[in-house]
Amino acid sequence: MNAEIIAVGSELLLGQIANTNGRYLSGELAGIGINVYRHTVVGDNETRLLEAFREAAGRADVVVVTGGLGPTQDDLTKDMLARLTERPLVLHEPTMEKMKYYFDGKEKPMPQNNKKQALYTEGSDVFYNEAGFACGVAQTWERSLFLLLPGPPRELKHMFEHSMKPYLLNRMDEHAVVHSRVLRFFGIGESSLEEQLSDLIEQQTNPTIAPLASDGEVTVRLTAKAPNRQQAENMLDTVEKDITRTAGPYLYGRDQETLPSRVVKELTGSRDTIASAESITGGWFSKVLVDVPGASAVLEGSATVYTEKAKRNVLGVERPLLEEFGAVSRECAEDMAEKVRLLYGTTIGISFTGSAGPESLEGEEPGTVWIGISVNGTTNSHRLQLSGSREHIRRMAVYYGCWYVLNR
Repeated sequence: MNAEIIAVGSELLLGQIANTNGRYLSGELAGIGINVYRHTVVGDNETRLLEAFREAAGRADVVVVTGGLGPTQDDLTKDMLARLTERPLVLHEPTMEKMKYYFDGKEKPMPQNNKKQALYTEGSDVFYNEAGFACGVAQTWERSLFLLLPGPPRELKHMFEHSMKPYLLNRMDEHAVVHSRVLRFFGIGESSLEEQLSDLIEQQTNPTIAPLASDGEVTVRLTAKAPNRQQAENMLDTVEKDITRTAGPYLYGRDQETLPSRVVKELTGSRDTIASAESITGGWFSKVLVDVPGASAVLEGSATVYTEKAKRNVLGVERPLLEEFGAVSRECAEDMAEKVRLLYGTTIGISFTGSAGPESLEGEEPGTVWIGISVNGTTNSHRLQLSGSREHIRRMAVYYGCWYVLNR
């Protein structure tokens, strides 16, 4: 099966909000073996929306439409589906009862416009919205299955995961299981990884291999179709071993793992503790660790030492070192890492210093970053030359810090 995703809303075209729903749905559909061939964004216009529906139906087995199910006059999605399929809109009583109960609790009359959220095309399958009001719809027209989802991401994700995903799986081969696994890589670009895996990708049939660039890393989604879950897992294991032989040094995790969560897991297992001294990252490294449940078992503390004065007074970095080598240097990074390790009494100390821009600092171009790692008295450092915005440089410095801790 192949799919097309249509996002409805003029606010998307105006750049007022980002189309995060499209990214989520592409990943979820790929995970159950449905290839997304096209994304379309349409404003709140009857003619253009109906045209988009007709064109998508001519190309796709599944047309997923997000947004335009609300109570206002410019919420047109269900009206255009009714016009396309030449079916009337009828009332979904459970949705109507939910809205009445809500407004009765507020001791307010329900606006008549809200009734729109309880409508669906006659003969379609309806999905109750447990996270909101607007019901979802599954309607077949000619050879295409139209799936209508609410626009708010929380409602969309809940409805897709609990209702529409099982619905799609039931419509696919009922004697097969589709199972996916995501492999996570760092320190290698998407094109380089794809080149290393080119032979495997060219030979893929089942399981399929799909590389995807993400925020600062690369993921590879493996999807297998088999008679049962265990056989699918075995197929994925085989492909993962082939990928690991080729690109194993860059592989750090699976599925929902992140670099910070992997750090917490690894340090917990090795009974190591860590402290950070942060200049360029301003506490970002310690923040991403604290976001991981269980971080208190490994993170002792963090010192944000943004100025040379703070580096001297908090960590005890000597003035002569700063005067001779500067704050953006190997010597400063290594001294900071060692000093913060001793300050907090940890087995590992990590430091971040550099120039995030937009101007050069101490003659170093924006994107110059030094990361120091001190492990039980042995200290070394890594120099990075990053590019992009100030925020991107700082974020990538944090990710590289996690990577160096994992590969210390």
